[in-house]
Amino acid sequence: MTTTPTGNPAGFEPVFCTIVPPHLQDRVARSGDTALAARARRSLERDALERTRRRMTTVLGAPAVAPSAGAADQKPRRTIYDARHQTGLPGSEVRGESEGPGGDATVNRAFAGLGATFELYLEKYARYSIDGQGLPLNATVHYDEDYNNAFWNGEQMVFGDGDGEIFLDFTLPVDVIGHELTHGVTQYTANLTYFGQPGALNESVSDVFGSLIKQYSLGQTAAEADWLIGAGLLAPGVTGVALRSMKAPGTAYDDDVLGKDPQPADMAHYVRTGRDNGGVHLNSGIPNRAFYIVADALGGHAWERAGQIWFDTLTGGELEQDCSFTDFARATVRAAQARYGAGEEHQSVLKAWEQVGVPTQ
Repeated sequence: MTTTPTGNPAGFEPVFCTIVPPHLQDRVARSGDTALAARARRSLERDALERTRRRMTTVLGAPAVAPSAGAADQKPRRTIYDARHQTGLPGSEVRGESEGPGGDATVNRAFAGLGATFELYLEKYARYSIDGQGLPLNATVHYDEDYNNAFWNGEQMVFGDGDGEIFLDFTLPVDVIGHELTHGVTQYTANLTYFGQPGALNESVSDVFGSLIKQYSLGQTAAEADWLIGAGLLAPGVTGVALRSMKAPGTAYDDDVLGKDPQPADMAHYVRTGRDNGGVHLNSGIPNRAFYIVADALGGHAWERAGQIWFDTLTGGELEQDCSFTDFARATVRAAQARYGAGEEHQSVLKAWEQVGVPTQ
């Protein structure tokens, strides 16, 4: 794949990806609780400003990145910054790769989450950091005041502290960290367009590997995993367990303020909308469930066979940027057969996509 001078794939989109979808923030912004609504509007406004900044960075060129370490020294290079509740990025450096844990638990969790993500990709998929070439992993914590989101802006991770009433600290769930960094992996590989079905696939791939990073760090099998994205992120007063459920899309929360989880689980309930970049956070539930079905059928550790098939599909070079669910499904079928033959893995992938209503023929 050809790259631009800044190291990104040629023609890549100026993607700004948040873990909390806009439809959730919109819902809170319409709450009768004026304080909650004001914080949600502030978060939406901040997201809009950062999205604009991302587009400008794409046009003007990202800051130069130092050359990566050699292949013989494939270790992470993590740097954590503290925004000190301001919005300038990256903020003040507070922990580097050679430094031990400090007294700030948020800094320590961010550092560990970057490491867990790096480790899965290197140890299980032989990918050296998110770009495959040892890209340094940078993250900023304590971003803004009561900021209810975390995002990947094409260059680094950024975490809000949450408002304590709807969301808690965004470094708490390691799958949130893995999810956002995987947007970087997608950026450097398939570079899926962030709109409609390819955008939903972009989100789904991040959910898949975010969940696998959590499972790997906990040593869980597919049967032991909760298959939730963002478990532990919702404040105690919220009626819900997470942002999304891969096992049962549409069941993650049902709350007076947040509303009911609107994710569909199959194509019969596909959501057609112009909001949220064509429903990228909604319809991602369909390929999410397909992956869960494959992982559940194959059993064992999901990052092994099921994860390998999805990784091969993402990085194999055959996906078009605007690929549909059907295109992606067919690519997973080919990837399964190429690596494992026409046996259990291949059949499990075929059956999973059939179950969620995505054709592979």
